[in-house]
Amino acid sequence: MFHSLPEAAQKSLAVTIDGHAVACREGDSVAAALLTQGVTACRTTAVSGAWRAPFCMMGVCYDCLVMIDGTPNLQACMTPVCAGMRIERQLGPRKVTA
Repeated sequence: MFHSLPEAAQKSLAVTIDGHAVACREGDSVAAALLTQGVTACRTTAVSGAWRAPFCMMGVCYDCLVMIDGTPNLQACMTPVCAGMRIERQLGPRKVTA
């Protein structure tokens, strides 16, 4: 459904998404990496369990919250991918962090 445009000399990075090793492009946001891997929903809502996905892609809507390297509630659209990053979708109520 989503595909990246081909660009010359873009480095490929290895990350994990929900425990599965995948390759993504350096310079992409976590949201773009999720979408190109076919992961269209990042989280579920706390009350109804409805799936939410990246919507605005500019940090305004907070529908793309994910857990990255054990830190919850990070905006996937505002976070660039890094080699070795562990990305997990957030399912159910959020954990409050101090």
